[in-house]
Amino acid sequence: MKTIRRLIYGEVLASIAFVAVGFLALFFFFDLVDELQYLGKNAAGVVSSDENTYQIRHALLYVALLIPSHLYELVPISVLIGTIFVMARLAQSSEYTILRTSGLEPWRALRLLLTLGAIFVVICFAIGDYVAPAADRAAQLLKARYQGRITIGQTGAWLKEKQAYNSYVVNVGALSADNEMQAVRVFEFDNKGLLVSITRSAIARFATDDSWQLENGTRTEFTVQPGQASSSGAGRDTAKISINKIAQFRWPTGISAEMVSVAVLKPERMSTIDLFAYIRHLNANGQTAQRYEIEFWKKVFYPLSCLVMVVLALPFAYLHFRSGGIAGYVFGGVMIGISFFLLNNVFGYIGNLQNWQPWLAAAAPGLLYTAISLGAFGWLVLRR
Repeated sequence: MKTIRRLIYGEVLASIAFVAVGFLALFFFFDLVDELQYLGKNAAGVVSSDENTYQIRHALLYVALLIPSHLYELVPISVLIGTIFVMARLAQSSEYTILRTSGLEPWRALRLLLTLGAIFVVICFAIGDYVAPAADRAAQLLKARYQGRITIGQTGAWLKEKQAYNSYVVNVGALSADNEMQAVRVFEFDNKGLLVSITRSAIARFATDDSWQLENGTRTEFTVQPGQASSSGAGRDTAKISINKIAQFRWPTGISAEMVSVAVLKPERMSTIDLFAYIRHLNANGQTAQRYEIEFWKKVFYPLSCLVMVVLALPFAYLHFRSGGIAGYVFGGVMIGISFFLLNNVFGYIGNLQNWQPWLAAAAPGLLYTAISLGAFGWLVLRR
């Protein structure tokens, strides 16, 4: 059994690595071609020849930092195509028939492939939860250093936080390459919903003690003073507005750098723990978290699709091939992998629009392909 395991694992691992490298080379080329339009330009978009311009070495580094994100998306597809190719080739050369006569029954073959799939589940989770978020963030900051700040639209990102006595609405215009917040506005409301203060700052930094350090800004405070009673009745309340310039201002908050990043960057690039913390923050402050809950469950279920892919590839070992017919089945595997990737994204959008249960929207593609793979295994393997 060790010899069979060594044979199958060696062939499958080499094939998966070949497929993954091929796909990554294509993505690398396409991303690099897309970055060529920015070469020689600075943050203002002006063509220049100084050292602050976006050069070819920066483009190569930026594209290289995107590789972990692409690899995370490609792992299940590569597992499917690589395993299909090996299973079909073994069947075409009658090697798998010899393995079957040597005692490799269908359930034992399924256990072998599921063990291999479990290894890729761990690899996919590690890449998507640790390597890809860090690399993607570094890529965005690198690009912002030479092409300008990171922002979304004209209004920036909006966040909300409830504290013990007051609530806050925060607007962050952009993130700089040095991980500094720019064009920050903090709106403070009391427990009655009345505006208490507005703090504007050109630059804000994340401090180590769960606070923000706002610099070079202004603080506008709104106070209401009750009027004094007179002989004709109660006096009128008077409103007072005071505007003060602030060189530095410390604002205690639980809004972390990761929360601001997900509001400005793509949520699918966050780790599972950061997404979970951000969802709790949104729920605690009465904000909708449907989109981020779907992304959280997609991060949970997506690595498990590697198990589905190896089960889907096993029936190809029990097909009968003519000479040269293997190419058609490999092409079919490519189409299945692409369709899974597309459905995984489509169900996420549909679930967000139709307000589905987040776990159902994220798990639906995997459940669908699990049913297909088990049906193919039962029809082509067990019944024959």
